[in-house]
Amino acid sequence: MTEKLEVGQILTGKVTGIQPYGAFVALNDEIQGLVHISEVTHGFVKDINEHLTVGDEVTVKVLSVDEANNKVSLSIRATEETPKKQAKPQAKKSVKLEESTSGFNTLKEKLEEWIEQSDLKK
Repeated sequence: MTEKLEVGQILTGKVTGIQPYGAFVALNDEIQGLVHISEVTHGFVKDINEHLTVGDEVTVKVLSVDEANNKVSLSIRATEETPKKQAKPQAKKSVKLEESTSGFNTLKEKLEEWIEQSDLKK
């Protein structure tokens, strides 16, 4: 069955079935493999149906071949260029606190002022 397949080989296949865990891809009339949901594309895939439909022609890379169990693991993601992460600019926030409105010394001063105000209201 899989004597023609080698790990690392890049092939074209057709999506023949979709399950919540991945997509089955026919590489030819005899060989079919599975693209696990984590190998569909870079990033998180919540719903594989948003990325693939039955009948889609896809380029896949052979990840592993298990002849004993007739299983072929495939990856679409491995055939795509890894997206470069855009560095989010870190905005440096500098907070300037006025001495009159921050710190314990100011509270001490304000406390005395508040006590005086409350004494006046009595």
